[in-house]
Amino acid sequence: MGNPGSSRGVLTMKIIVVGCGKIGCSIVSSLAKEGHDVVAVDTDPAVVEQITNVYDIMGVCGNGVDNDTLSEAGAAKADLLVAVTGSDETNMLSCFFGGKLGARHTIARIRGPEYNDKSLGFIQQQLRLSMAINPDLMAARELYNILKLPSAVKVSTFSNGAFEIIELLLKQDSVLDGVKLSAMREKYKEKFLVCTVQRGDEVFIPSGDFELRGGDRIGLTATPSEIQKLLRDLGWHQKQARNVILLGGSRTAYYLAQMLSIGGNAVKIIEKDPAVCAELSEALPKAVVVEGDGAQQELLLEEGLRTADAFVTLTGMDEENILMAIFATTQNVKKVIAKANREELAAMAGKLGLDTIVSPRRTIADVLVQYVRALQNSLGSSVETLYQLMDGKAEALEFIARADERITNIPLRELRLKPNILVGGIVRDRKSIIPTGADEIFPGDSVIVLAAGHRLGDLADILR
Repeated sequence: MGNPGSSRGVLTMKIIVVGCGKIGCSIVSSLAKEGHDVVAVDTDPAVVEQITNVYDIMGVCGNGVDNDTLSEAGAAKADLLVAVTGSDETNMLSCFFGGKLGARHTIARIRGPEYNDKSLGFIQQQLRLSMAINPDLMAARELYNILKLPSAVKVSTFSNGAFEIIELLLKQDSVLDGVKLSAMREKYKEKFLVCTVQRGDEVFIPSGDFELRGGDRIGLTATPSEIQKLLRDLGWHQKQARNVILLGGSRTAYYLAQMLSIGGNAVKIIEKDPAVCAELSEALPKAVVVEGDGAQQELLLEEGLRTADAFVTLTGMDEENILMAIFATTQNVKKVIAKANREELAAMAGKLGLDTIVSPRRTIADVLVQYVRALQNSLGSSVETLYQLMDGKAEALEFIARADERITNIPLRELRLKPNILVGGIVRDRKSIIPTGADEIFPGDSVIVLAAGHRLGDLADILR
């Protein structure tokens, strides 16, 4: 597909990333690929040396709250400072001091539950943070959306839930094997679009004559209610997971258990650290917390693995998450999800039969790329939402359409779109539209675009 690109000249931004752990490295990688001038800051000289060699960027070894370190990194002229160290307090202070030195925008990683409540707005206001990001909370929301729709391997939401893109795996004996998309649209009357297809290492933005095959991974866009109806017609509908076992008492597990408990689901958390178990028991009175080593298969079976609707592995080790998730699939658990941050392990897990992998690193990288593209294009139809789909080989973006004579008030069939671009949805006055060639984009519409091989920063970028 070549390198993603845009028809317009793209503004290069100066961005400082403080903290080069798993999340920091993922952010540096994504922003460097976008062509920005990135400076990495970390207290470990070996980490700084490695990341600067891998991504060909500048590096500064030092503390992110130190004035000299931030000055050396170029905070006075920075467009954006992102602080993602392991300490919430360090991140907040780094952003505050960076802003005082002149950084135009600041984003802090704030993970602690004690900060992510009513006080978060006050903290953002007082420290003048542009945004606070919480990878654990974002991963929990992603997991919760999948557990509500277990047939899907990924769920992406747009326009406050008005539209969803779900990714599904077609089995080799699927009823859609050998079916053209035009025939599928005729047979099933729900309003939907198959907007992306991954076949092996290739990703397609398909037209009506595209023929599906067993083994394809398809992206399907529609309103949530239409998706439910279509899955029922296809015979793929699974009831929402009600009895859920979580392996590992991580922050992600805490947030997910909280969401599930509020939703009336039965939640069991298995964690081997007694202190963490005590904290979770106190914080989550509706959840069952079991102290024990979840890597022991007998314990999982004793705690009801075979009768669970879903099993989610959320320990701090990708390898353990993947191995125990694979074990759960051998016990015929209906829905199995593993958390894996390392892309090479996530890819390997997919080949071993795990179809649903959640990566907080990728989620945060998507949010940062979305924010930066919006900053680059503050006068145009800026990016409202951005998701990587199909293992990062395609993007789904949401724009708010501005008055533009090249795009608006013209039937879609008359627009000269670039190849591998699809307008997948329009939201107008809270009404969701699956567009046809006769539909038009009006100023103020939310427009969902699918793209493979392009880097879109503005709605006008879809045109040749």
